[in-house]
Amino acid sequence: MDSELTQWITLLRSPLLDDRLVAIKTLQHLGDEDAIAPLIDALQDDDPTVQTLVITTLWEFAHPSAIPPLLDCLGSPHEAVRNEALSALKELVATDDLMKLLDVLQTGNFHAQLNVLVLLRKIHDAQALPFILPFFEADNPELREAAVTTLRYLNQVVRCEPALALARDPSETVRRAAVLTLGHLSDEGVVPILSYLLTEDTDWQVRRNAAQALDTLADPAAIAALVAAVADPEWQVRKFAVRALQKVADSRALPALINALADDSSDVRRDAATALGHLGQAEALSALQQTLNDPDIDVRIFSERAIAKINQTLAEAARG
Repeated sequence: MDSELTQWITLLRSPLLDDRLVAIKTLQHLGDEDAIAPLIDALQDDDPTVQTLVITTLWEFAHPSAIPPLLDCLGSPHEAVRNEALSALKELVATDDLMKLLDVLQTGNFHAQLNVLVLLRKIHDAQALPFILPFFEADNPELREAAVTTLRYLNQVVRCEPALALARDPSETVRRAAVLTLGHLSDEGVVPILSYLLTEDTDWQVRRNAAQALDTLADPAAIAALVAAVADPEWQVRKFAVRALQKVADSRALPALINALADDSSDVRRDAATALGHLGQAEALSALQQTLNDPDIDVRIFSERAIAKINQTLAEAARG
C-alpha cells in the first residue's frame, strides 16, 4: 500500500468529522481497491453522513465484497443511509446473491425486509416465493404491498392463490398493488375478483389498476364489467377499460364504445375509436364519421383508421 493511500486511510479514522469526509472523498477519487476494506469498516461510523458517503464510494468501486455490509445498511435507523444502500444494491446485486437477500428477510428488521423485497424484483427468481408469502399476512401494510408487488416480478410464477386475498385488503395501497399482480396470474377466481373491483371498489386507483390487469389478461369473461366501467366517473378508469375492450373485441361493447366517442377525455375518445375499428361493425361508422371533426388530432387520425378498418372488414366479409 503506497504512502498516499495509507495517509488517507489513517485520516478515515480521525475523530474530526470533516477529516473523515475529506478522506472518503479522496479515496473515492483515487479508486484504489486497497481502500475497500477500510471503507467497509467505516460503515460502522457513528455519523450517518459518513456512512452515506462511504456507501456512495463503495457503490463506485462495485466490488462484490461490499454487498454483505451494504445489505446490513438496509436496516439502518437513518433514512438517508437506507436509501443510499438500496440505490447501490439495485445495481450491485445479482442472481448469485439470492440467498444473502433471503437471509436478510429473516432478520425481523422492518426496513431491511422492506428493502430486500424491493431488491428481489431484480433477481426474478421463483425460489424467493416461499420467503415472500409470509409477508402477505404482515401487520404492516407496507410489507404486504411490497410483497405482492415483488410477486409480480418472479419468473414462472403464474398461480398464487394467497395473493387473491390481498385484492380485498383493507389498505387501498395494498389493493392497488395486488390487482396489478393479479393481472399476471391465472388462478381461478382472478377475473371475477378483478371484475368486481373494477365496478365496485371505492378507490378509483384500484378500479383503474383492475382495468389495466384485465387488459393484460384479455379474458372475455370480463366484458360486462369492462362495459360498465366505460361509464366510470374517473377518466383514467374509462381509458383503461376501453383499452381492454380493444383486446377483447365483443359486440356487447358496441353501444358503450359509441358513447365513449363523446367522452370528455380525448384519450378515451381515441381508444374508443380504435376499439370500434377492431369490432368491424357497420353500426359504428356513422358515429366515427362525426368524430372526424374532433378538436383533437389524434382522435381524428384514429377515427380515420377505424373507419378504414371497418370498411375493409365489411368488404372482406362481402367477398366471402
